[in-house]
Amino acid sequence: MNEVLVLPTGPLADASLALVRSTESRPIADHSIRSFIFARLLAEHEGALNDAAYDEGLLFAAAVMHDLGLGEYAQGQARFEVEGADLAAEVLRAHGVPEADVDRVWEAIALHASDGLAERRGLLTYLTHKGVFIDAGRFTDAVADELSKEVHNAYPKPTDGRYIADAIIAHGQRSPAAAPPGSLAAHLILQQRQLEHRHR
Repeated sequence: MNEVLVLPTGPLADASLALVRSTESRPIADHSIRSFIFARLLAEHEGALNDAAYDEGLLFAAAVMHDLGLGEYAQGQARFEVEGADLAAEVLRAHGVPEADVDRVWEAIALHASDGLAERRGLLTYLTHKGVFIDAGRFTDAVADELSKEVHNAYPKPTDGRYIADAIIAHGQRSPAAAPPGSLAAHLILQQRQLEHRHR
């Protein structure tokens, strides 16, 4: 296997991946794995692998578990980013991760969809955010095309590109707290309503 595709292993990494694969849909789990690989490639591209703040284990936890809020354990009682961060924090605590690092991963997940905030909250949050959005088709100049192809061959994307947006909408419709004003969920729900209204 190409070293680009090699995922971290160990009790925390294995537990994180197992939870994601057992509670999320296959397309969202694969998106989360691609997000980690792209985040690590970005760190390499930007010369951050030797940065004191770079921690591959925490980056794997944050990137792979960033969409736990769209999985079956999420209750729909808060925005999906926050529910996912809370669920990931439980996994980290169960594996004895120091509270300061739990907090870093929590923040990286809670802010992963927050443009303009994530970039300013340290390397872990920055890389998690960028990895997610490289997979969503932004910041494409950060990863060479041939590497991107390898990642997508290993973890293919569905042809229907709305699988994440649809999951966010479904979660956001479960309670007012799941789609507060200004959240990504609220924005996507409004967009969907406008589209439905136009097609009536």
